[in-house]
Amino acid sequence: MELNNLRDNPGARLKFKRLGRGIGSGKGKTSGKGVKGQKAREGVALNGFEGGQLPIYRRLPKRGFTNIFRREYAPVNIANIVKAIGLGRIDPAQPITETVLKDAGLIRGSLVAGARLLAMGEVSVPLHITVCGASATAIAAIEAAGGTVTTTVAAKAASEPKGKGKAKA
Repeated sequence: MELNNLRDNPGARLKFKRLGRGIGSGKGKTSGKGVKGQKAREGVALNGFEGGQLPIYRRLPKRGFTNIFRREYAPVNIANIVKAIGLGRIDPAQPITETVLKDAGLIRGSLVAGARLLAMGEVSVPLHITVCGASATAIAAIEAAGGTVTTTVAAKAASEPKGKGKAKA
């Protein structure tokens, strides 16, 4: 092997297009840009422009909003808690709080406001759990095993009317 025999692999380098080199090249005159005008120039962004007509994104009505005060709760299933107990990450004799769940790796992310206990899975040992929220079936499953569930965020009353015509107390 000699230095004058070194070559790149075939197809490793693409040959650049020689634009504007006569009509016989296939890329002459307009260099593949089509015709003259704004779109043949560099740096044109015409997405959404409809020739002076009101664009469709302004013709369609806007719906809804994003609540910036919304609180996100991480879902935690009973099956995941039982699995973490089996792996030795959680001690079932101690009260299980959200910090214990976070240390065990069941709650991830820094933006979550807390945990919501869900009923997927079965539990046989009595557990004492304190979380932000829990489903009714999850509470029933934990209490059936002899444990307790304490929620820190009060649930909204189902009988409370919604909308502008709220009943005044």
